[in-house]
Amino acid sequence: MTTFTWLILAAAALLLIAVYLSWTAGRLDRLHSRIDAARAALDAQLLRRASVAQELATSGVLDPAASMVLHQAAHRARQAEEEEREVAESEFSQALRAVFADQAQVAAVREVPGGEESIEELTAAVRRVPMARRFHNDAVRAARALRRHRKVRLFRLAGHAPSPQAFEMDDEPPAVLDDRSNNA
Repeated sequence: MTTFTWLILAAAALLLIAVYLSWTAGRLDRLHSRIDAARAALDAQLLRRASVAQELATSGVLDPAASMVLHQAAHRARQAEEEEREVAESEFSQALRAVFADQAQVAAVREVPGGEESIEELTAAVRRVPMARRFHNDAVRAARALRRHRKVRLFRLAGHAPSPQAFEMDDEPPAVLDDRSNNA
């Protein structure tokens, strides 16, 4: 083989490597975009859950102690700084379970005008939070796995993007609001 042939083969190999690295960087970028979208969806679902709970707490349907517990926990969750958000949301989940610990509380809410709609809206909001969190954490897991590859670290394909962080919280719904337990 001539020198010219070797140069063409080397150039083709470098081109293939460059295309592969570019494709990998694009995949990583798409994963980061997916994380951003999933985080926005999670934030929206957490906000919706807190808003519905605050509406219910201020409606006068619940007893005063339950209203106060629910309203304060929802307010803390909505106002929490980013580094305190997971704890505040977990505490809010615990408050929801405490307020709706038994079917009697739900039945009392359902009896008042508009109560059925309020419970259905709260049930939907409570059910969507774990799904949104799971989508976010799955995207984070995929991005972290790709970022651990040697080629990504060696060629710095992640750029200056910070390592994505999972959102860990207690998102267990109250048993009386969990569709899975009511349908079983």
